[in-house]
Amino acid sequence: MINVTKCFLPPIEEYSQQVNRAFKNEWLTNRGELVLELEEKLKNYLKTDNIIITNNGTVPLQIAIKLLANGGEVITTPFSYVATTAAIVWENCTPVFVDIHPDYLTIDETKIEQAITAKTKAILVTHVFGNPCNVEEIERIAVKYNLKVIYDAAHAFGVTYNGKSLFEYGDVSTCSFHATKLFHTGEGGAMFTQNQELFHQLFYHHNFGHNGPLAFHGLGVNGKISELQAAMGLSVLPYMNSILTDRKRICDSYDAFLDFDRLKKIKIRENTQWNYSYYPVIFETEEVLLQVQNKLNEADIIPRRYFYPSLNTIEYTKGKSMPISESIASRILCLPLFVGLETTDIQSICAIVNEAL
Repeated sequence: MINVTKCFLPPIEEYSQQVNRAFKNEWLTNRGELVLELEEKLKNYLKTDNIIITNNGTVPLQIAIKLLANGGEVITTPFSYVATTAAIVWENCTPVFVDIHPDYLTIDETKIEQAITAKTKAILVTHVFGNPCNVEEIERIAVKYNLKVIYDAAHAFGVTYNGKSLFEYGDVSTCSFHATKLFHTGEGGAMFTQNQELFHQLFYHHNFGHNGPLAFHGLGVNGKISELQAAMGLSVLPYMNSILTDRKRICDSYDAFLDFDRLKKIKIRENTQWNYSYYPVIFETEEVLLQVQNKLNEADIIPRRYFYPSLNTIEYTKGKSMPISESIASRILCLPLFVGLETTDIQSICAIVNEAL
C-alpha cells in the first residue's frame, strides 16, 4: 500500500542516543536540556529568533488568538485544515471567512477589507501547502485598520519569502511539528514573533502563566513540549537537507509524468523558496476526482482530499458561501509524497491518474 504520506524516521540508534540524554538527566519535561538545545538549533537553521516550541501545533494558534483577538471577529480562510477555524471558535471568537485566490489557494487579499467590521480584531490566514499569502498587502490592511495578524504556517517549515523565513511575517506565526510534517517531533509545534513583549506573553501563556515557581504573570495553559519529543526533533533536524532534496525529486517526477491537459497545479508565489510539503492536483470536476481516486484505491494507493470540505460549510462555523473555496475543495487531491517514494511508484501513480483522465 502507498499512503499519501509516511513519517520520516531517523535511525533508531540516533534517537536512542538523544533519549538516553534525557534519562541520564532524569528530566523529561519542563524545558530541559534537549528542548533548549532544539530551540537554539531551530533558530540557526531557520535564521529566525524568538521561537517557542510546543507540545502540538494547535496550542500556538489558541494562545495567539486568546492574546490578540480577545473574543472578537477574526478574518480567516475557508481553505485550511479544520484546526485553523476550530481554534478561533474554541477561543470564543467569530470566524469571518474571505474566499481564496483560485491559483495560489491562499486568502484573496483583495476581498479582506470588505469583510472588516467594528468587531474585527485580527486576521488569521494560512500559508496553504507552504505557499505564502500576500503578506505585504495583508500587512498594509492590518496597519490601516489596526488589526493583528496571525499566520497559520503549519506547512511552511523551511519556506523563505523574499529571502527570509516565512515565520518572520505577521505578529505571530505558528507551525506544526506533527509526525507527518517535513520536520517533526512526533507531535509538536512552535510559535514565532518578532516582538519582544509579545514573545514574553506567548511564553508565559504556554507555561501556565508562571513567573518563576511561585508567582504568575497571568493566565496560561500547558503548551510545553517534552524532552522525548525534543529528542525526536534533534534526531530529525540533521536530515532536513536530504529530506527536502528527496521531496523535490518526487515533485519534479510528478511534474514530468502527469498529463496536465486536464489537471491544474497550485501556483507558488513569486520570490518563494518552497519546501515541497505537498503535491496537490486540481481536477476539472469532483466527479473526475472521485473517478481517479477510486482507480488509485483499487491499486492500494491512498491519496487524500486535503482540504475538504471548505470550512465555511462546517456546521459550527455558519459561514457564508465561498464559491471558489468550495469549488477547489471539491476538486483537489493530494498525491503520495514522502521521503523514499520510489520513482517506479510515482510512474505507476501517474499512469493510473493519466489513464483515468
